[in-house]
Amino acid sequence: MTVMKTARRNFFAHKGRMALSAIAVLLSVAFVCGTLVFTDTMNTTFDKLFAVTSSDVTVSPKEAEEGEGFASRGKPQALPASAVEKARGAEGVKSAEGGVVSMSVTVVNSKNENMGSTTGAPTIAGNWTDNELKSMKITSGHAPRGPTEVMVDADTADKHHLKLGDELRTIAVTGDVRARISGIASFTVTNPGAAVVYFDTPTAQEKLLGAAGTFTHISVTAKDGVSDEQLKKNVASALGADTYKLQTAKEATAANKKDMGFLDVMKYVMLGFAGIAFLVGIFLIFNTFSMLVAQRTREIGLMRAIGSDRGQINRSVLIEAFLLGLIGSLAGVAAGVGLAVGLMKLMGQMGMQLSTADLTVKWTTPVVGLVLGTVVTVIAAYVPARRAGKVSPMAALRDAGTPGDKKAGTVRAVLGLVLTGTGGAALFLAAAAEKAGQGSLWLAVGVLFSLIGFIVIGPLLAGVVVRALAAPVLRPFGSVGRLAERNALRNPRRTGATAAALMIGLALVACLSVVGSSMVASATDELDRTVGADYIVASQGDQPLMPQAEQAMRASKGLDHVTAYREVEAKITAPDGSSAREGLSVTDPTYAQDVRRKMRAGAHRDAYAPGSMAVGSGYADEHHVKVGDELTVAFTGGKTVKLKVAAITLDEGNLDKGAKYISTATAEANLPADQLARPFMLLAKAEKGQADSAYTALKAAMAEYPQYKVLNQTDYKQDLKDQVGQLLNMVYGLLALAIIVAVLGVVNTLALSVVERTREIGLMRAIGLSRRQLRRMIRLESVVIALFGALLGLGLGMGWGATAQQLLALQGLKVLEIPWPTIIGVFACSALVGLFAALVPAFRAGRMNVLNAIASE
Repeated sequence: MTVMKTARRNFFAHKGRMALSAIAVLLSVAFVCGTLVFTDTMNTTFDKLFAVTSSDVTVSPKEAEEGEGFASRGKPQALPASAVEKARGAEGVKSAEGGVVSMSVTVVNSKNENMGSTTGAPTIAGNWTDNELKSMKITSGHAPRGPTEVMVDADTADKHHLKLGDELRTIAVTGDVRARISGIASFTVTNPGAAVVYFDTPTAQEKLLGAAGTFTHISVTAKDGVSDEQLKKNVASALGADTYKLQTAKEATAANKKDMGFLDVMKYVMLGFAGIAFLVGIFLIFNTFSMLVAQRTREIGLMRAIGSDRGQINRSVLIEAFLLGLIGSLAGVAAGVGLAVGLMKLMGQMGMQLSTADLTVKWTTPVVGLVLGTVVTVIAAYVPARRAGKVSPMAALRDAGTPGDKKAGTVRAVLGLVLTGTGGAALFLAAAAEKAGQGSLWLAVGVLFSLIGFIVIGPLLAGVVVRALAAPVLRPFGSVGRLAERNALRNPRRTGATAAALMIGLALVACLSVVGSSMVASATDELDRTVGADYIVASQGDQPLMPQAEQAMRASKGLDHVTAYREVEAKITAPDGSSAREGLSVTDPTYAQDVRRKMRAGAHRDAYAPGSMAVGSGYADEHHVKVGDELTVAFTGGKTVKLKVAAITLDEGNLDKGAKYISTATAEANLPADQLARPFMLLAKAEKGQADSAYTALKAAMAEYPQYKVLNQTDYKQDLKDQVGQLLNMVYGLLALAIIVAVLGVVNTLALSVVERTREIGLMRAIGLSRRQLRRMIRLESVVIALFGALLGLGLGMGWGATAQQLLALQGLKVLEIPWPTIIGVFACSALVGLFAALVPAFRAGRMNVLNAIASE
């Protein structure tokens, strides 16, 4: 009980010094709990949506279960209207209703602006049926009654300021349809962000499916007392066994949830960054307790002198850590719920409407937050607690505090060198690996050991690096600069731990910057070497290119040729008897001019001769295929033919690596027109001397189709750079939490250091050090510690990034590029971070009363 009272007294006596450590725990726990609440809420939202919209039994074409190949035909598979009547006549059926749904559409307003979602959610077009009333209700106007009327969801109408009477144009493979808004329907459940438009059934069949009397699915409702499983059997019997795909509501919901796997990926990625923040927080907590123990040396010695044993002292410090972790974690759990609500509001601004009514806080979430935050805090305080337990009773006779640890222990130095050397060796083996899988394993080992090694060896490096940094950074400030240098070197272990917190975040920033820049540089280099086309037209989503858009492009002036690129699926049997379902790249013969592929045997253009094809060198090696051999190709939905291997491409680079080419004519000869995939990309080359005018004409020709990008090679490179940049910015944003915690660590270290040096500061003020000089000294100390951490982190991160690039080189990304502007910018910003971290400690130091400071113990 005495131990508990002592721990509580000490904790609340130093609550100001504990505050920043508590904030670090709070932030880390909030990130974890916020992630769990946010992803659980999204799961709840989709579960409710799927549960409400799923019929007792849903009937769809069997081809939809098998997939439509690697590229879409631009319209969904359909079943005949006669199937609806058969389903309606099955035993136990209360109602059966045919539905039309297509996600291969683009909806634009009268200004040709895309009305689709900006969050990646689909644009959905379909027919308005009674089944839609499960999730929607008409709140304005009326349902569409003919081909000139369309209804839109309320979220899309609000976002794009649409009202009754406005014209919308819906673009599909089967043609364009212009209609005016006759009604607006609101979701009765949460809309996850999709844009939805409805037509009457005949219009939906004709304009979305290209044929009357067809549907994409049938929604079947059971009579009272009939189970979904029994209904499924009855409907299957009426339609014919194994004719269509049938799913109960439970099965349909499970299938839809399986398609939402990205939620799990997002959750684990965010939890990974929360783990990094926890790791950084460990250094902050460790430093806090180390300094508090050092400052209470005399107090602990007195406690030992009056009878406290080592175990009691140890437990007293650990109880303080427990209280710190518990309080920080409780606040973190509450903050995590707030963070989740904030993320939901942010997603709402981006178009994904998540209702706070669906806010899901499972009992496991606060438990995980409390346990994780408390355990991590206690673990971080364990070493300082053991150190406190070793204080002898004789320490009561000495001055408070401990002497500066100017030299890291020999054991620590040796261990750090061994770990760092092991990490370096693993990174070398990763860079020299011939297979990406093996190299990735060595890279993971190298990153782990080199990081731990740098953390362990940090105090040893502090003595060298801080002195090197002091020459250009501190020495110009004269005696104040020299004092700042000595303060930073007075306790290398503390300086190393403080810098290590910042090092971790900046190492990841540097690593990802190198990888991102190398990816862009490699792709740009490959584009320059291999792509001969002047222009590329591709969809911004997963939609294929509509026939009308392709026709507009081919009619554009100033183009020498246009090449369509599509993919079809086929079962390919090699001469060795092995077979597999694979994708075939279907292009026009001009593709050999648009993309300069290196060949192992034959010429690329030979692959486009009748009855011919090309394969990649990897496939040829695996199946012992050579030029002149014949492969049996069974086209999905088409004929089975033998095609001669006329060329073998080298599997180098990243563009079309391993692709198997056939001509468009070969695909058309062996696939029905309704089974041939639409192109997902068009390439074009300008006539000689017409590059600028052709580009302008092409832009004008495609202006009617905002879902497609028209890019010349410069645009394509910039687009690639922007995509990688957006991804990196997202990662940097997640890493910002770890860097914030690291900055708190610098603030806490300086604040406690000022308290520890109170008498020393008073003496320096007494012999003439001004307030301004004192504040400058503390700021300079903070700057040099921050620069020390930045130098270690950036150096380590660049090493990781360069090694990772060598693994990417095995995948064709062979250019290593160090983003020096980013690296230098981060290093310079680290100095600003140091200045910012020193503001409060320097201000408090400057306000000290000189006499009180000298008299303090």
